[in-house]
Amino acid sequence: MIIRFGLLLMVTLSLANAANASVIETQKPYSYEELENDLSSINARYKAVVKIKKIGETEFGRNIWAVKLGNGKENIVVVGTHHGREWLTSMLVMKMLETYADAYQDKRKVGRYQTDILNEVSIWFIPMLNPDGVSIQQNNLHQFPLSYQQRLIQMNEGERNFKRWKANALGVDLNRQYPAGWEKLNREPNRPYYQFYRGKRPFEAQEVKVLTQFIRKIKPAIAVAYHTAGREIYWNYKNGANLKRDQSIATKVSSLTGYPLAKPAKNAVGGGFTDWFITTYRRPGLTIEISYLVGETSPPLEVFETEWKRNQYVGLQLSMEAKKIID
Repeated sequence: MIIRFGLLLMVTLSLANAANASVIETQKPYSYEELENDLSSINARYKAVVKIKKIGETEFGRNIWAVKLGNGKENIVVVGTHHGREWLTSMLVMKMLETYADAYQDKRKVGRYQTDILNEVSIWFIPMLNPDGVSIQQNNLHQFPLSYQQRLIQMNEGERNFKRWKANALGVDLNRQYPAGWEKLNREPNRPYYQFYRGKRPFEAQEVKVLTQFIRKIKPAIAVAYHTAGREIYWNYKNGANLKRDQSIATKVSSLTGYPLAKPAKNAVGGGFTDWFITTYRRPGLTIEISYLVGETSPPLEVFETEWKRNQYVGLQLSMEAKKIID
């Protein structure tokens, strides 16, 4: 009888642990395929509090997903992986989504933060804006047409290891595709390349069209773009009359993460997503660089837990700040 009870207890605990197991796997590189599998699991577990929406496709037909968490009429947006080698930001954004959804569904806090703020301000998560670039960076060239693979190798200077790949699949740097300051960007490289090519014109890249069209629809109170690397926060780009407000918000995020606020040079140029957002909507936009500097590659997986601890409350803090802006 005692043995049977012990076995029953073990089975019960095992099922409970399985039910509470984390969806997001942080011990291996985060791929586009992993993202889609995780979104399916997130939808199954948290269908009552999340809304998953396909907002467009990449140049090569991969889906670009957005996930709404909360019931608030107002919102903020958190974007990951403008750049192929920055897939660790997708992992972080998805971990944030899962953590908040789990707490919000059960009416629990995350740390000291009440999740009921999501009844007033929802968070839209766009985990992976550039899945084509991620697939290339992870050396999955077989997923692209055979006739195009040699073109990718040419854009990568003949290298067959794509660990440094930053652009989309057409060799355009997505975070140099926005019109705010685009004209002043360096014209080199002047052709499609693994990084830094700004394109022939702003909004040329399909992924950027998808994102900006979506932003125009939801009109978020605050926008965040996660990048790697450097452990720094960029927030200042022609903020005008809202300088003090935006600096105050950025300072709070700096306190949470331990990342210093960047001090842009007087001749700093734009072209980035948050540059466009700030100047278009006159609302706060933050570019948050996670991880220590790693050069032209993706940060190591070992850094994830540290970066997650630094950033785990950012979304809820910004939801609270958004409510102040709206009020």
